[in-house]
Amino acid sequence: MAHIVIVGAGLGGLPMAYEMKALARGEDRITVVANTGRFHFTPSNPWVAVNWRKRDDIELEIAPLLAKKKIDFVEQAVTQVHAADNRLTLADGSTLDYDILVLATGPQLAFDEIPGLGPEGFTQSICHVDHAVGAESNWQAFVDDPGPIVVGAVQGASCFGPAYEFARIMETDLRKRKLRDRVPMTFVTSEPYIGHLGLGGVGDSKGMIESMFRDRHIKWICNAKVDKVEAGTMFVTEHDDEGQPKRQHELPFKYSMMLPAFRGIDAVRGVEGLVNPRGFVLIDEFQRNPRYPNIYGIGVCVAIPPVEATPVPTGVPKTGYMIESMVTATAKNIRAALDGKDPSERATWNAICLADFGDTGAAFVALPQIPPRNVNWYSEGRWVHLAKVGFEKYFLRKMKKGTTEPIYEKIVLDALGIMKLKKAERTT
Repeated sequence: MAHIVIVGAGLGGLPMAYEMKALARGEDRITVVANTGRFHFTPSNPWVAVNWRKRDDIELEIAPLLAKKKIDFVEQAVTQVHAADNRLTLADGSTLDYDILVLATGPQLAFDEIPGLGPEGFTQSICHVDHAVGAESNWQAFVDDPGPIVVGAVQGASCFGPAYEFARIMETDLRKRKLRDRVPMTFVTSEPYIGHLGLGGVGDSKGMIESMFRDRHIKWICNAKVDKVEAGTMFVTEHDDEGQPKRQHELPFKYSMMLPAFRGIDAVRGVEGLVNPRGFVLIDEFQRNPRYPNIYGIGVCVAIPPVEATPVPTGVPKTGYMIESMVTATAKNIRAALDGKDPSERATWNAICLADFGDTGAAFVALPQIPPRNVNWYSEGRWVHLAKVGFEKYFLRKMKKGTTEPIYEKIVLDALGIMKLKKAERTT
């Protein structure tokens, strides 16, 4: 019997538990450890932040879902991973031993790296449902007394899509309230150009998003470093293409949402050989840590180098389908390890993204997500808004049922040439 422990129960951890249960041997034990008892569908957080959703609409109780699958659940934060000893220390001081560990922790949000950034400072966040609820409360106060908005992503950020989504969702909500004419909007980003997305662009994302911003009267500043945030003012340094300071901006705001940089959680940071200096989990092509091959990493917590050098640091996003491909490869490779075989499955890291803009939306398909790509496609239209609404309901239903890839989903994606796995080269 092997004890497989999964740390995290989010967009990577919960599907990982389901797929691992389906592939594990009958005698194997699976335990999920998470610092919360509720799963929430993170892509819907921008809707929560403007009261288009309530948190209860996008949350599920984890324990009953796992109990139905005979998967153990421990609602405790992990305070330390003892990689050399195959043991975890939990927040209550107890320990948990494992034979195989899957890290699906998500990131730690590095608000502290910029003075005044984040919900404890002067800007809002949509990275967590708790933050989105707080952002909604501030949004209601804002629309009663509107003024300038500053929105975007700071230096070192890697998840740019939600910033674009939230900018347009706010803009749409303001138009519906007949308040748009009272709200100047500025998009501030570390990207070298609008639509870079941490991916070097996807299709004509640059041209299409620039056109959209012009049409909606949203100004932008690229190659931007946020120096500090004070009450009502953001201090930003704009850089040139060589990374040299070009212009200083003092941007007034009455409401601001800025996505932070990410780093690894405290429990793994500093564990030599397990993580990089930023605390992200090092993995090989089979999702395994090179030093500790019984430890696997999936999702936002894994280390992926930037796709290219940029004047201001930008990271690479780990999008939903990319994470799903990591999950499937990891589950299959763990089963191979249980059977005494070498791993053979590699995630394709293909990306499918639906970005909602309130009354329309944008979609991109990048196969694979990291260039060079076989497919590099971007489009927009009202159909994307409708598709994301549908996908939210579909994904939550999958998590309720404990099914990560129904056969009809696989048939459709296979027909489109969108695969989760590619076979690793085998040597003899």
